[in-house]
Amino acid sequence: MSLAGGVLTALLTLPRDGATAVLALPLTGDEPPVTIPRDPAREAAERELSKPMYHENDPSLAQRALDAVWDWIDKLFGAASTATPGGALGLAVIVLAVLAVAAALWWRLGTPHRAPTSAPALFDDRPRSAAEHRASADAHAAQGHWNQAVQERMRAIVRSLEERALLDPRPGRTADEAAAEAARTLPSHTDRLRAAARDFDDVTYGGRAATPGTYDRLSELDRDLERTKPVLTSSSALSTAHNTRQGAAP
Repeated sequence: MSLAGGVLTALLTLPRDGATAVLALPLTGDEPPVTIPRDPAREAAERELSKPMYHENDPSLAQRALDAVWDWIDKLFGAASTATPGGALGLAVIVLAVLAVAAALWWRLGTPHRAPTSAPALFDDRPRSAAEHRASADAHAAQGHWNQAVQERMRAIVRSLEERALLDPRPGRTADEAAAEAARTLPSHTDRLRAAARDFDDVTYGGRAATPGTYDRLSELDRDLERTKPVLTSSSALSTAHNTRQGAAP
């Protein structure tokens, strides 16, 4: 047996009490045993064990960290299962219920989106008539999709005013801009136009949910605007005449 091997073997049986404890290591033949004090023996053993040959099969740092995480998760679920009625089965039922609720909320609300920092354009890239926007709004309302119904109804209002030459067709116009411009020729509906623009902005990028009452207000405003005779100022009269000439056949 080598000296290092003897040190390791003796260290395992070294008494824990007494700083003066010693190790007696036998040698071969008739030589007397080598007596080593306790502290030098322990230091010798630590030096021996620190050699790379003893750590070739040790797990990596990442593996040890992963094992620690799994041990922590196992202890956590073990503690939760003992505190949950029904034990592990009860815990599994609770976890499944939480996942089902989360899935239902995601399906109902959709993926969260960051709100834009400025008001979005009223219309998308594909132009549609006021009648088409009204039909789309009514279809959304029939299915209870009030946000989309309010958006389409506001677009129908603005498109109708453009078709009547009360607003200049302008890509990128916002709902607030449309309401402010329409109020110049329809002053009796100024407050309602502003309220409709706010409703559009709230459901489009304000994170609020529309109601059937919101949609009814916009629908009523749309019908009233159709029956209202505009008040033409000099600037609006010139704009109307310009739009009429543009729409005339060559």
